[in-house]
Amino acid sequence: MLPVLTRIRVPAGFLLAGLYFWLASPTWPVWPVGIGLAFLGMLFRGWAAGHVRKNDQLAVSGPYAFTRHPLYLGSFVIGLGFSLAGQSLPVLALFLACFFLLYGPAMRAEEERLRQLFPLHYPDYQKTVPFFLPTRWPAGRDPAPFSLQHYRRNREYRAVLGFGGAWGLLLLKAWWF
Repeated sequence: MLPVLTRIRVPAGFLLAGLYFWLASPTWPVWPVGIGLAFLGMLFRGWAAGHVRKNDQLAVSGPYAFTRHPLYLGSFVIGLGFSLAGQSLPVLALFLACFFLLYGPAMRAEEERLRQLFPLHYPDYQKTVPFFLPTRWPAGRDPAPFSLQHYRRNREYRAVLGFGGAWGLLLLKAWWF
């Protein structure tokens, strides 16, 4: 069941996005706050994408010094922001349920894969860096710089385009409905 849940998380996200736009009731006082929160999630995801070197090197710098899953944490903050902007309690409940149902197993599967790829380094990293929510300021981590080349290679610009499209649709719904 775990591989199935991991594979369907992206298609399920598109289905949920359609439901979200149908149920969303954005209003001007709340809409900008939610979009601002979602934008912070985008910045966090982008920061993470500039530090990860998939399958080549264990990422431990930048946001990876705070949490083992910064891309997922960024996605979570984006989802919370859009849920707030859409002002729909059913959407928020569905987002939270689906996030933990679909992304929880994906994070666990990723941890297992990283344990296999980096058997010497991952156990220590796992002991010192929180799983999902950052709990403390990291100490003694290598301050590797952000890499725009890795950001592009990881195709994070697609998330930015999706964010912009979703923001635009929500703006249209807030304006005309």
